[in-house]
Amino acid sequence: MRQSFPDREGMSELAMLAVPTAAELEELRRAVAIMTPREKDAVAALSDTQVQQIAEDAKSDPANFAIFVNGYILHGKNN
Repeated sequence: MRQSFPDREGMSELAMLAVPTAAELEELRRAVAIMTPREKDAVAALSDTQVQQIAEDAKSDPANFAIFVNGYILHGKNN
């Protein structure tokens, strides 16, 4: 399904965030919910290790959470 939603460069990693499964969306919500205000304010400064730890603490898929974080950062840079 994600192959049907590539971005303008033909990639689907970030585009998958537009159509996450219900389970993926719940995982992302859990991960964001446990982030501290400081982490949320400085999300671009989070290390890969910190992103992975947040995902593990939230019992979320670390790869999907990393894609979400990177997409969030890129979206912020484009606005």
